[in-house]
Amino acid sequence: MSLVWSCNEWDPLEEVIVGNPLNARYPTPDLSTQLAEFPDRSLADIPRGAFPQRIIEETDEDLNEFEQILEKAGVTVKRPDTWPHETTFSTINWESQGYYNYCPRDIMLVIGDQIIETPNVIRSRTQETFSYRTLLIDYMKSGARWYSAPKPMLLDSLFEGVDLEKPTPRNDEPAFDAANVLRFGQDLIYLVSATGNEMGGHWLQGILGDKYRIHFLKDVYFGSHIDSTLVALRPGLILCNPGRLNDDTLPSILKQWEVIYSPPMENTDRHDADYISKSIGSDWIDMNAFSINPNLVVVDRNQPSLIKLLEKHGLDVIPLKLRHSKLLGGGPHCVTLDIRRRGTLQRYFD
Repeated sequence: MSLVWSCNEWDPLEEVIVGNPLNARYPTPDLSTQLAEFPDRSLADIPRGAFPQRIIEETDEDLNEFEQILEKAGVTVKRPDTWPHETTFSTINWESQGYYNYCPRDIMLVIGDQIIETPNVIRSRTQETFSYRTLLIDYMKSGARWYSAPKPMLLDSLFEGVDLEKPTPRNDEPAFDAANVLRFGQDLIYLVSATGNEMGGHWLQGILGDKYRIHFLKDVYFGSHIDSTLVALRPGLILCNPGRLNDDTLPSILKQWEVIYSPPMENTDRHDADYISKSIGSDWIDMNAFSINPNLVVVDRNQPSLIKLLEKHGLDVIPLKLRHSKLLGGGPHCVTLDIRRRGTLQRYFD
């Protein structure tokens, strides 16, 4: 039986990959990194080099504690290999160093028994899935279907001439991060943003076929991924970012569910100005929750009002210590990739 089976964001979790922060560094400052992470800055002003060792060590501690929390809940946890991200690699058009293995959610998409390596936008991520290769081979041997999307060329022309107020890669080739996709069984919401062009969503629809429906979310948020804008908590309940969406701009299918809006993020003053200037994530990264099952969700411990809101709606909450989610650009949902959830493929919307 395939070890890979996950159709949505909430079914009972049985196996998960948790990220690895060792050797993490900022993505190489080039046009792809500028568009995806720092559209408000010149190339010269983009942070570069390795993340401070203290940040890496504290993040490693936090992720190891997260692993223990998940194992205590009966979940099998796997981790990617440590990778030499400082090593330079190249194509005939550009060269780059690596990024990190902190966010497995960004680079692989699990749809049922399929695991798809996505055509990521940032050049520094081009070889990132190699650190998961041992795991991917094991999943394939168990019966999972393992694909890699067409490897994007990521030429300068994909990023040139783009409106940096509304940054989206040009539709020259499919380019998107897995975290641009939110799964609701046979319906998937695909965010068109700095880390996903419209052509990428059309490629995904073609691969998945008529059994699935891709719903495009456009012109609401351009800064990276979908999982700090929408969080699917359980069938019938969705958490929404009020800074990016409202009742008028919600995807139409979600209007069939109860929508709750997150309170403002709290404790945003815990970081100084220098830390914030070097951060990849926005303040809303702490809204990035991860469900262990339809009644249990992991939430950043710095968000007591959000925790109370979720508890009010019948959810049990595990507060998670993840000290550098803002600097590294990844909360509890980002740093995980659910490999197997107990459940069936369903359609939740008319």
